[in-house]
Amino acid sequence: MGMLLAFAPFIAFAALHHFVGATEGLIAGAATSMALLLRDWATPGRSPKILEIGTAILFVALTLYSIFGNPAWSIVGVRLCVDLGLLLIVLASIALRQPFTLQYAREQTPAEVWSSPEFVRTNYVITGVWGLAFVVFVIADLLLLYAPSLPPRVGILATVAAFVAAIKFTGWYPERMKARQAK
Repeated sequence: MGMLLAFAPFIAFAALHHFVGATEGLIAGAATSMALLLRDWATPGRSPKILEIGTAILFVALTLYSIFGNPAWSIVGVRLCVDLGLLLIVLASIALRQPFTLQYAREQTPAEVWSSPEFVRTNYVITGVWGLAFVVFVIADLLLLYAPSLPPRVGILATVAAFVAAIKFTGWYPERMKARQAK
């Protein structure tokens, strides 16, 4: 659940950018991400995570650019920036050898399994699946941006399908790995 809550800034952004405007959506995403960081800093036993820190930096930077740079970008263009930023955060977590799911998984598992190869590999696989989902987001945004004749629902359906698939995989895969190890 904690990992899914980390996507709240993106949900706040998505909910507002379409109905109110890009800058307002970015402000909502920035405020939500900052609230999550404050919660992690203020709650004993919690610490800010790579995804949440990266999300805060992304939304604050895009908000400042939107306010002070006064860009002429479309809703799809803003979504592309946000989704590309999210993909880069995930890829950076892998490059730093700290797949973003690892920090969430450690909150739910005993410390003695944290260094096991299976635990670490499981988190690389799950992070990779999320990375693939974000690639789908970016491709959907690019299609909508450069093929405006496509109905917007195509991009929305692709994004929702990728997000739901990643959520389902995140719940299924660790259980599969536990069952496999129990044999």
